[in-house]
Amino acid sequence: MEKTGEQPNLDSKTLVDRRDLLTGAATLAGTSLLGLALPAAAAAADVPQDRMPPIPADKMTDAQTKAAAEITSGPRKALVGPFIPLLRSPELMSRLQKVGEYLRYNTKLGPNISEFIILQMARHMSQQFEWDSHIDLALKAGVKQETLTAIAEGRRPVGMTEDEETVYEFCSELRQHQCVSDASYARVVKRFGEQGVIDISTLCGYYTTLGYIMNVARTPLPAGRAPGLPLFPR
Repeated sequence: MEKTGEQPNLDSKTLVDRRDLLTGAATLAGTSLLGLALPAAAAAADVPQDRMPPIPADKMTDAQTKAAAEITSGPRKALVGPFIPLLRSPELMSRLQKVGEYLRYNTKLGPNISEFIILQMARHMSQQFEWDSHIDLALKAGVKQETLTAIAEGRRPVGMTEDEETVYEFCSELRQHQCVSDASYARVVKRFGEQGVIDISTLCGYYTTLGYIMNVARTPLPAGRAPGLPLFPR
């Protein structure tokens, strides 16, 4: 995941509210869903410990310092999110972040489609940092709130644009079956070309990779941010 300086969208409160209905005994700001105050220690215990927190600058190896500088001097501007755990493997981070830079800033898909795909993958991976980082960008790019609410709740959105529907079907089949049908492939080729097929497929794979990394590392949300994704019912 790649986070810019944009603030997360405040209109996404609906998603947080729905999260409360689905998370059972989850707590928010030290208060239970029944409104009963919980001890601060109990609330803190519900938050998984960050397994790979930021490495202090004076503890970095030369390779880590170089890899971190590549990130902070590029369009991302800051070392956050998945790049904090990735710094444990600086050469991999350096190679991977260049792929991510292309996918975020240089494809011909348009930011509305790129962000739409990223949030589908964030939902698939239940990746709160990724969702928090990209929901405001998706709304700014023109993806409708009701579309994102449906994705957050694990539903197929209604009222998608033709481009969104084309990409949604392609990405859904890829997630579920690890391949796509001839019909979905043909629609993407017709609209985005063969390069678009490759870029869309790689966006799915790249953000799945970042999701795995942050889920394993238990990368936390920025301070003060509440999870925007509900847990899936079990």
